[in-house]
Amino acid sequence: MTATVDDLHADLGGLLDRYQDSNESQQSLREAMLAFLTARPDAVRRSCQPGHFTASTLVIDPSRNAVLLTLHPRIGRWLQLGGHLEDDRSVVAAALREATEESGIAELGIDPEPLHLAVHPITCSLGLPTRHLDIRFLAVAPPGAQPVISTESLDLRWFDHHRLPTLAAPDIAELARRAWHRLALPVR
Repeated sequence: MTATVDDLHADLGGLLDRYQDSNESQQSLREAMLAFLTARPDAVRRSCQPGHFTASTLVIDPSRNAVLLTLHPRIGRWLQLGGHLEDDRSVVAAALREATEESGIAELGIDPEPLHLAVHPITCSLGLPTRHLDIRFLAVAPPGAQPVISTESLDLRWFDHHRLPTLAAPDIAELARRAWHRLALPVR
């Protein structure tokens, strides 16, 4: 089933309404995202030039020792998998679709509750400066998962969560820390 812009807008509003985090900056960002969503009926579409929502996923390996990162061709940094909302039935479905497309891994087990919120300036595919308001999720790859590099990546690799690459995006370590905390795993 294809969702309408209104369906995605409503789903995102509900997701942000339910999101709770003890971090004050995360709660402040949640409030700002809700205000932007309320002000912009087109906020779920990449054509919304002042900014638009995206969905991304930090994928953890089945043994829960490593994170899967993609080397983004335009940004030149290692990032979690993700992208724009499209005709997805929900924001979680968009995050799962992007993670599956960019990793080549089927049957990712995605947690439907956001792991983290972020906003960052970017020149998007439209060639104009904008902002991505990113809703970030956590997924665990199934046993035997073998990632396959997509056309949207220069490279795709598993990294031990405490030995992240030098060119990792600045908040990847925070995402990994949150993932290990959510999975109740010891952070080495």
